[in-house]
Amino acid sequence: MCGVAGIFAYHYASNPVDRDELVRIRDHMRARGPDAEGLWLSDDGHAGLGHRRLSIIDLSAAGNQPMASADGKIVISFNGEIYNYRALRAKLEARGVRFRTQSDTEVIIESYRAYGENMFAELRGMYAFALWDADRREMLLARDPYGIKPLYYADDGWTCRVASQVKALLVSGAVSREPEPAGIVGFYLLGSVPEPFTLYQEIRSVPAGSYMRVDSLGAQAPVSHFSIARTWAAARAVRQVGNQDQTALRETLLDSVKHHLVGDVPVGAFLSSGVDSGALVGLMRDAGQRSITTVTVTFDEFRDTPADEAPLAAETARRYATDHEEYRVTRDVFREELPAALAAMDQPSIDGLNTWFVAKAAAERGLKVAVSGLGADELFGGYTSFKDVPKWARWISGPARLPGAGTIFRAFAAGFFPNASPKLRGMVDLGGSFTGAWFLRRGLFLPGDLPELLDAELLRNGLRRLRLDIRLGAALQPEPGDSFARVSTLESSFYMRNQLLRDTDWASMAHSLEVRVPYVDVELLRHCVVAPRLEKSMVASSPSVPLPMAVLQRAKTGFQTPIAQWLQEEDSLGGWRLVQGLSRPGCPWARRWSHVVGSLFAEPAL
Repeated sequence: MCGVAGIFAYHYASNPVDRDELVRIRDHMRARGPDAEGLWLSDDGHAGLGHRRLSIIDLSAAGNQPMASADGKIVISFNGEIYNYRALRAKLEARGVRFRTQSDTEVIIESYRAYGENMFAELRGMYAFALWDADRREMLLARDPYGIKPLYYADDGWTCRVASQVKALLVSGAVSREPEPAGIVGFYLLGSVPEPFTLYQEIRSVPAGSYMRVDSLGAQAPVSHFSIARTWAAARAVRQVGNQDQTALRETLLDSVKHHLVGDVPVGAFLSSGVDSGALVGLMRDAGQRSITTVTVTFDEFRDTPADEAPLAAETARRYATDHEEYRVTRDVFREELPAALAAMDQPSIDGLNTWFVAKAAAERGLKVAVSGLGADELFGGYTSFKDVPKWARWISGPARLPGAGTIFRAFAAGFFPNASPKLRGMVDLGGSFTGAWFLRRGLFLPGDLPELLDAELLRNGLRRLRLDIRLGAALQPEPGDSFARVSTLESSFYMRNQLLRDTDWASMAHSLEVRVPYVDVELLRHCVVAPRLEKSMVASSPSVPLPMAVLQRAKTGFQTPIAQWLQEEDSLGGWRLVQGLSRPGCPWARRWSHVVGSLFAEPAL
């Protein structure tokens, strides 16, 4: 993977690009691309692009970036992989285009020249890029449909700065650190910062599935080129009736896996004891990959317990004859790695440490690319939210309409169930609507919890600017369809995008490892939304060589770490004190951990 950096001094009275500043932004992301570095400045000095390269496709120097078109009018700094670049290249060559490299980067350049903004319908992959168009004197910023790859920008009214990481923009020295209340409040509500917000008012995320132009007037409003809700809604008219053909799903999954194996370096896999990653490894075999390195993270505290991933992962590895590695994390190893992990975390999150360790293990085995089973739960209904949210919304909608019902229920819950889940008291207030029920199921803190943690004015402004209820509702427009489609859309648009994918990016990139996610694929989504309800069992049956029976029969638990146990046993961890009140036994560990992370990001130095 790579690091994108860019500066466009678009105002007529702005100073030219500071070369040293652009280098600082670029080189803060060295771990994202240790193989090569590049810098480009326009003739007038008012536009510049930087790049750090992790070489995956076309390992020669010809694939280095920033890359310019033959006439020099188009220049790009690109992070990601275009998995169908060979097919697109052939299509463009049929139109008379001549290529100078074997890279997917050049395919983006020529696709833009051929199709303009319509090129996004052609691209299959994960991507974020900044592209300079000299004729238009504009910089185009874009992200892939799901938002797998990040891209941030800061526009101060004179100059727009772009980078793959928030912290890279901060080291420029020219971006304001004025806090963004919506980002801070959003983190405590959801456990991650919801896009397009960051912790800083001046820094925004280019929305997933969108592009935006930066011209002589600055950064323009994002334009959506893909929507998960639109994809579900469009499928309603053509949705099939009857049983889904197992063969059709297998072929679609195999097609996604084949595309995600594209590259000029070996591709390994993160392997757990579950179905999702095991099926991917089996499909990698079916796709023709002869040598597969798999990596599993386990913890000493879980040895000989159902939470230990190692035994079943090893059984799956033997089934598919992989070169398997177990990486055991002890408390001492965790303590040793924690400062580096928190320093690498680009935005606060209550997750990501598991990916940090498995990415570290994969990188130590010499891998530059690994596939992950992330995304299967969102697509195939693997979370309990697919059952809980519709049920809560249906059962509570009536009581929620009664005047004062929420106040009465909160008092009742506090008096009769003082040790119950903190979310219980918000059941009537939130659970009566579909989006409210989803937030109740997925959220970290309720708004009523936050006065204990945040300044009153910051909280008031943050809630006002965030408007989470409206934001959740907007993600369901147009109406995706049934309750399954709604939950899938919310899980993919918030939990997966803002937490799982973002955490995977920073935690893997810190180890110069590219992680690919075959279940997070537009073509796979398009297949699934027109089919009758698909089950996880069909995913498990997709490899030609079946998964071990013990894996198929294992109850779903999700990936676990002993962080909860460690936090319960002590009031400090690695020098970070836990907030008073959250350190008491029985407080959910994620809430305790959120304050550790939130306090760290509140430090002025960061």
